[in-house]
Amino acid sequence: MSQKTLRFAVILAGCGNKDGAEIHESVLTLLSIDRAGHQYQCFAPDVPQARVLNFLTNEEMKEKRNVLLEAARIARSKIKPLADFDQNNFDVLVMPGGNGVAYNLCTFAADGDRMSVLAAVESAVRAMHQAGKPIGALCISPVIIAHVLKTVSVTFGKDEKINAIFQKSGTKTANCGASGIVMDRKNKIVTTPCYMLDARISEISEGIDKLVQELIKLSVILSEAKDLKVS
Repeated sequence: MSQKTLRFAVILAGCGNKDGAEIHESVLTLLSIDRAGHQYQCFAPDVPQARVLNFLTNEEMKEKRNVLLEAARIARSKIKPLADFDQNNFDVLVMPGGNGVAYNLCTFAADGDRMSVLAAVESAVRAMHQAGKPIGALCISPVIIAHVLKTVSVTFGKDEKINAIFQKSGTKTANCGASGIVMDRKNKIVTTPCYMLDARISEISEGIDKLVQELIKLSVILSEAKDLKVS
């Protein structure tokens, strides 16, 4: 029997590691999904970007940008507003990292443990989780998973400060190398630290490949369980 083609929803936080989605992590995620023979659809919230940085000087710029328009650069224009996301059309949800996650998709960068999550992002995470579908989070993105779902297991690399923040609300954290992953089989969540650590792109790629492969396995298990119920 041929393997079912899975559909991945990928949420991007803009374009560029300092104020948007981390480009390496985003592209390697899409590449890994495609190489595995599956499909992806990119999404981003249609909202103003929280800040715009000069990537050479790290100085904040006065210009205004839109998260969806910036993310479209990574997606080669094949992207949809996150408001159009419907969990019924997807098997897996993945969120690459980048500082835009902590500024544009939530307020963790500014508010820490008092953070809030953009409503459309929280809705997507809750919908997939309630449907029992796998979720992957890279780099800093597990802050959203931990905040929304609380009692889950994730990794923030080896950042003990962030570990401590989310452990208070019941999240289990595990230190992990850049090429490793942390599995929460009960909640069908897979995380990898990527550039939370001083890592090489080859290490990032290895961790992302492992994450995507585990998400595929979790989705196949879910599909097989549904088939058994039907029969």
